[in-house]
Amino acid sequence: MANQEDFKDIGDIGRKIEEKFNQAMPRVEEELKKVITYLNDEVVPEVRVNSSRALKIAAEQLSRLAERLDRTTGGR
Repeated sequence: MANQEDFKDIGDIGRKIEEKFNQAMPRVEEELKKVITYLNDEVVPEVRVNSSRALKIAAEQLSRLAERLDRTTGGR
């Protein structure tokens, strides 16, 4: 059966965990800022370039398809 001393030990463990977590938070926030900066500076521009390129290719292919449809249906 749990006694009062057991609860004191659990409370101490909880406080130690909270203290370690609070000590680690500034580092976590700093690393998170680096990740966000990397995404904004490196990943997003590349995605935009690739997306633009993909849209242009898709537009060309759709245009060719429309031309083929026009030829086969007589431009109706």
